[in-house]
Amino acid sequence: MLRRAPPLTSDQWHLLGVVGTAGLFANYGMSLLGLALPQIQAGLHIAEGNVGALTAIVRLGVIPAFLISVLADHFGRRVLLLATIVGFTVLTFATAFARDAVQFAAAQLVARVFIDAEVMLSVVVIAEEFDANIRGWGIGLLGALCTFGHGVAALVFAVVNHLPFGWRALYVLGILPLFLLGWFRRSLVETRRFERHRDARQRVSHWSAGLQPFRNLVRMYPSRMLALCAALLPISFTVETAMLFVSKSLQDVRGYSPAYVAALLLTLGVLAPLGNVLAGRLADQFGRKIVIIVALVLNALSIAVFYNGSGVWVPPMFGLMLLSLTMILVLFAALASELFPTSYRSTASGVRWMMGALSAALGLWVEGWLYGPAGSHARAITWMLVVTPIAPLIVAVYLPETANRELENIAPEK
Repeated sequence: MLRRAPPLTSDQWHLLGVVGTAGLFANYGMSLLGLALPQIQAGLHIAEGNVGALTAIVRLGVIPAFLISVLADHFGRRVLLLATIVGFTVLTFATAFARDAVQFAAAQLVARVFIDAEVMLSVVVIAEEFDANIRGWGIGLLGALCTFGHGVAALVFAVVNHLPFGWRALYVLGILPLFLLGWFRRSLVETRRFERHRDARQRVSHWSAGLQPFRNLVRMYPSRMLALCAALLPISFTVETAMLFVSKSLQDVRGYSPAYVAALLLTLGVLAPLGNVLAGRLADQFGRKIVIIVALVLNALSIAVFYNGSGVWVPPMFGLMLLSLTMILVLFAALASELFPTSYRSTASGVRWMMGALSAALGLWVEGWLYGPAGSHARAITWMLVVTPIAPLIVAVYLPETANRELENIAPEK
């Protein structure tokens, strides 16, 4: 099932390499907060009860990121992707110079604007350029390439206590994509589906054309958007909080050193790219819905056991968390790109991403509120799992199957 790649054109392989490289750097910057949370917390004197609120603020960067996705439906995918790469590179680097928690949160908030926009636009580009029978595999492989950014971050984090300036050095390395900007500019081209859409759409004023994606969002397939967001909300509410506190739990509760945490992430971290590719393959073969439902159940169980178990159960449950989470994320990203037409595909992906991030921010805030009465982060996260059964029910009943269908047949323009 995973041994042989489907036949791709040279342009498709090249596109995967370009957007995968950009995603690698974006995921590097995204993962630093969770990895180095204890070090950042100590360096900036952040109180234990304020950790959830700070990360929730950072997560709100998805709101302006949504506006970038809307612009991509008017001006094109290429120019906005290039802008996001420059944006997250500069802001990740700037984070290294934060003097207090407020400056850190501000820099990371803006960085997440560009990181979130880059991730959602990359999926749209692959969905539009890959054939129906391999679209899931392509999105899965993109996710796998992007997860290597987490591996790079884990490698650097392993020596965080020995780096000059400690955790700040991790963010300084975020400047590296700037040296590849020329390659990104030469390699990224506009998708053929968007070019056809731009040539065919009615010539209207600039202001009116900019609002068209919003009109289409309300007019075309609104029930799909409602069902997609309703399924995503309970997942994002718990999963991002659970993943954020993994490194902190391992270090503060179980006594793991940064090097040991990094070793665990690097050894079990192979399950993250495996989960992306596995999800794409299985979803192309058996359908998106059944694979998502199974992954949702496994993820909830693994979170519960990881935070409440001990000893030999900790590493395998962390591995299962990674595997199931990557499967969930890549398939929801695929659905957001497949269920809607080209005229507002990027906007729809932005809505999906924004709603998920807002739910994640709410989850982080709720975790901070529950921390007092629960007495620990582990118990607070466990209490939050009560909402998880909602998601598989909505997926099973209200979302259509998209596997092996052309995008124009799934969601024709109305």
